[in-house]
Amino acid sequence: METTKAEGPGTAPPDAITRKAATSTGTGPAAGATTRGRLAHVDALRGFALLGVLVVNIGYLASAHHGSGAEDPAFGAPLDDAAGWLVAVFFEAKFFLLFSFLFGYAFTLQLDSAARSGARFGPRFLRRLAGLFVLGALHAVLLFPGDILTTYAVLGLVLFAVRGIAPRTAIRTAVVLLAATAALYALLALGVHLTGTGGVDPGAAAEAARTTEALRGSPGEVVREHLSQLPDVVYLLVFFQAPAALAAFLLGLAAGRRRVMADLDRHRRTLVRLQWAGFTVGLLGAVVYAHASLVRPGGAYQILALGVDVVTAPLLTAAYAVTVLRLARGRFGRSVVAALGPVGSVTLTGYLTQSLVCALLFTGYGAGLTGRLSPSEVLAVALALFAVQAVAARWWLRGHRYGPLEWLLRAWTTLSWPPLRRRAEPGV
Repeated sequence: METTKAEGPGTAPPDAITRKAATSTGTGPAAGATTRGRLAHVDALRGFALLGVLVVNIGYLASAHHGSGAEDPAFGAPLDDAAGWLVAVFFEAKFFLLFSFLFGYAFTLQLDSAARSGARFGPRFLRRLAGLFVLGALHAVLLFPGDILTTYAVLGLVLFAVRGIAPRTAIRTAVVLLAATAALYALLALGVHLTGTGGVDPGAAAEAARTTEALRGSPGEVVREHLSQLPDVVYLLVFFQAPAALAAFLLGLAAGRRRVMADLDRHRRTLVRLQWAGFTVGLLGAVVYAHASLVRPGGAYQILALGVDVVTAPLLTAAYAVTVLRLARGRFGRSVVAALGPVGSVTLTGYLTQSLVCALLFTGYGAGLTGRLSPSEVLAVALALFAVQAVAARWWLRGHRYGPLEWLLRAWTTLSWPPLRRRAEPGV
């Protein structure tokens, strides 16, 4: 399960440096793509990440069989299998890493902004984390148990504690963290292989059917089902997503310290190498992960594949990020930024809106379509929903400085009422 955020996890405060960088590329506010004071190509990257998160999360929202290891007997057509492989190879376990990286990157910008303004950074950042935790807890109970905002809030405390770490040390620590996590998966896989345990739970299909009926039930039944899923979700977050997210935090912090996003040309050689590594080693690891998840779930092989994914998914994620950033700064940069930038600047609102719409579609809150749409149809719904979000975000930002939830979180963080409406400015 994947997740995102904005105005905290991945949103940078306005400053003169980012404003100059955005306008000098020809993809800044004059293109109608982002609000003033932001790096336009970074908002485009956030928008791309939001799309990837939706494609992954909607699978869990649309089907109780998804991720259970049990095959859904209703959907086995070749097109459904192709959709499953597409999502597993290119999307799963990739995009929460991208948002985690952006969280760490934005953290450095927030530190710099506080230093320039003389504001007390600590209390504000801690209030921001508290706000994210509350929003995440409500999100997990009411809409989608696979929330990661609460995890980000907790890991944000770690990031705050090590805020003075040197970039090189941050990178080394991230690599060690990923390698250690992968090694633990390898040891666990070896133990399962030697003992002959593992395999798909024989009751997984029956449990998926029960969950499907509960999610189609009344709002009270939906909430009770979400609460019953939380222990398993916490286990997944602690032992899989949290270590990788923390490593991505540290990599984002290092990138922010070195101003990688603001000066891509200076780091061009390294970025090209990341693309080569990601689209070779990273993609190979993604295929292994998908094969284990879809063809041989539940045993030592899948556990080992998770370990492989821990060390290779960051490479593919980095390749995605570099590709989007280079496109946003290249020949078609204005089009890329215009399409992805607005929704990328309101990702907290976008993320929670995605869960709300999906809850209305798939649970007893609304249409109760859980288990009734094929994987290919679910993928089409995701793409249509994101397209609507992109248009809505562009419209909203014509007259507003922040997304609704970004504004609410900012008000809590600063203990003030920041202006929501945006006055007309020349060239905007």
